[in-house]
Amino acid sequence: MSKKNRKGISSFSIGLTSTLSVTLLLILLGIIAVMGVVTRNVTSAIRENVGFSVSLADSISNEQSTAILSELTTAPYAAKTNFVSREEGARQWKEDTGEDIVQVVGFNPMRDEIEVHVKENFASTDSIAKITAALKADKRIAEIATHDDVVDAMNANIRIVNIVLISIAIVLVFITFVLINNTIRLTIHSRRFLIHTMKLVGAKASFIRRPFIVSNSLSGLIAGVLASFIVGGGFYYITILEPSLAKTITWQWTVYIAVGLIIVGILICAVSAFFAATRYVRLGYDKMFK
Repeated sequence: MSKKNRKGISSFSIGLTSTLSVTLLLILLGIIAVMGVVTRNVTSAIRENVGFSVSLADSISNEQSTAILSELTTAPYAAKTNFVSREEGARQWKEDTGEDIVQVVGFNPMRDEIEVHVKENFASTDSIAKITAALKADKRIAEIATHDDVVDAMNANIRIVNIVLISIAIVLVFITFVLINNTIRLTIHSRRFLIHTMKLVGAKASFIRRPFIVSNSLSGLIAGVLASFIVGGGFYYITILEPSLAKTITWQWTVYIAVGLIIVGILICAVSAFFAATRYVRLGYDKMFK
């Protein structure tokens, strides 16, 4: 095999190794991104399951009950509402306790209720308190029940989970950047004498850096595309095994993650190549052996 072919194979091997290394690291980033989006959407769904219950006055008519339900359903803070009639309430009591409350008391003491689930932005005790304070002035409403302890406990737990996930994500992103940077530096290190030769013939620093930046940006592009397909395909396969997970992430977020991986791959590879090439452009011949 000729010297030219050996060099070609060596360059190809180095480029392939670099691209695969970046791909693996971007897959890690993609998994982190998917976990982050899934956690965010699950958290949002959990927050929108809290709210308050409105008990309607016994004296109001069916038309007034319908009007209140319509007002609460269209309110800017409402994610969803559920009307529970007094008959349904008595039936639910019997299912939960095994006792017929109508027979025990002699009449149905239950009231028509509207369960209001608030939107994520209103899922705090302060926001719910402001909403219910305005509703308490309505004479059509007999009582409002809030679940402050549940809301506070939920928000505290979600806050802890978010802090843990963000901390893990920051550490993994930093590690990923360092590993990709080292991979690119090793790739350019193997061509440091070529850089020195180009300096001897009078090539400018920008001219020397350009092919390294372009080639590594291309590697980042390929790695980003590969990582996007692998992460997307992996998540799609998991949703086949567990269809409920398909609701935790939309196709728009899948596209955002894929585009993000490609952009991150290109940027990190290009920036790393720029600084690594600059280092060897400024490096003296004697120091290249160290």
